[in-house]
Amino acid sequence: MLSSTLRTNPSSPIARAVETQEVNDANAVHDTDGLPLPQRYAAVAAILGAGVLVVLDGAIANIALPGIAQQLQATPADAVWIITAYQLAVVMFLLPASAVGERFGYRRVFASGVALFTAASVLCALAPSLPWLVAARCLQGLGSAAVMPLGLALLRFTYPRRLLARSIGWNALAVAAASASGPTLGAFILSAASWPWLFAVNLPIGLLVLAACAGLPGPAHSPRSVRRVDVWSIALNAVMFASFVLGGDRLMTHPLHGGALLVLSAVCMVLLVRREMPKAAPLIPLDLLRVHSFRVSVIASVCCFTGQMASLVALPFYIQHELGQSAVAAGLLMTPWPLAVMLAAPLSARLAQRVPSAWLCAAGSACFASGLALCALWPLHGNPALPIAVFTSLAGLGFGFFQTPNNQNMLLSAPKERSGAAGGAQGTARLTGLTFGSLLMSLMFGLLPSHSAVHWGLAVGALAALGGGVVSLLRSPARARVA
Repeated sequence: MLSSTLRTNPSSPIARAVETQEVNDANAVHDTDGLPLPQRYAAVAAILGAGVLVVLDGAIANIALPGIAQQLQATPADAVWIITAYQLAVVMFLLPASAVGERFGYRRVFASGVALFTAASVLCALAPSLPWLVAARCLQGLGSAAVMPLGLALLRFTYPRRLLARSIGWNALAVAAASASGPTLGAFILSAASWPWLFAVNLPIGLLVLAACAGLPGPAHSPRSVRRVDVWSIALNAVMFASFVLGGDRLMTHPLHGGALLVLSAVCMVLLVRREMPKAAPLIPLDLLRVHSFRVSVIASVCCFTGQMASLVALPFYIQHELGQSAVAAGLLMTPWPLAVMLAAPLSARLAQRVPSAWLCAAGSACFASGLALCALWPLHGNPALPIAVFTSLAGLGFGFFQTPNNQNMLLSAPKERSGAAGGAQGTARLTGLTFGSLLMSLMFGLLPSHSAVHWGLAVGALAALGGGVVSLLRSPARARVA
């Protein structure tokens, strides 16, 4: 039970809140928890539809960069800002969006995020210049920052507790499907139309998702917090994450500039923690991080997403440069990864109801690490299609079996009124891990020959994934089991 994670500090406010929630859950009739079935279908359509919308847009934008750069007369380095601006906006405002959702209502802020993302997509499609497009991508990132964490929080108020693991599994399946189909869909659109249509197609989808948002849990199901939104804390949070991402990106090419930005990030973090520490519901969820089970899940998530990003950066270089395959072949060889995640997500959701989540996460991480290690160490030559497909499938299966129970444990380790903060922490852990993974590969490519950097990147990615499993085992079976 969750209260067992708080025995070291049973008198703290968070402990009392979790214990109260546990008693309420024990006394409730689970079939009446969550939304009634007709409304639940609309809510699920809105949550999954919005998740697919933001993930799909991110997946198809990459493939259009060369064409966009050529048409807007921009250099490839400048065109990368189309991706960077979006990612920066998301990481800067993920936690603030969670706090605003807790204060003004999850449904209202989630729907506002969908509306902003959809409107910004239209601005992207109409962009006459690169600065216009980059600014519109920033607005898209702001919309995504509201959709990502609050969608996970809304699932908790949409489904009965006994079905929550299954709902998280279906959410992971939808995201994996969008990620897998993104490059193919982008290539299909570009074969028949120009790049603005990659963003214009978001308009009808966004309008349908907005219509479904009417079925999301309202104030009666997800009560608002009385917290005050601190503008200065939001500003410190934004500067902290922006300087961290930009500083890490420039550390190798401009050491002084990159180092100064990383120092600024550390200073902002210290100031932010000192400002938020006394608050009952801080912007950075310090209260939740005091809960052992939640803290372990966050650390494990950072480790596994670090391994994922390092391997997803290294594998294309390995397949194309070292194995001599084409870019199309590299894409096909990496497709089994998200397909395996799609297969594993619903299966792990069912197992999470019977097997302690710590064991599931550890087993998934071990499988994930094995796939990456085999990619790094197996002597490939001739036709590498079959072994690469097997290894990436193994990695995808492992990641799928890790992600669903870990996210479930993270969400249920928080009181219901802090579900937004839990969703924000999950998204921040994911983005932090992805950033660490990309910085790791940048460091490898800067210090080592390309051949060695790829193999060491895959090996270190495997170690990071394995570390996520070891960290997960720090939850005892009693703590890991979701009652």
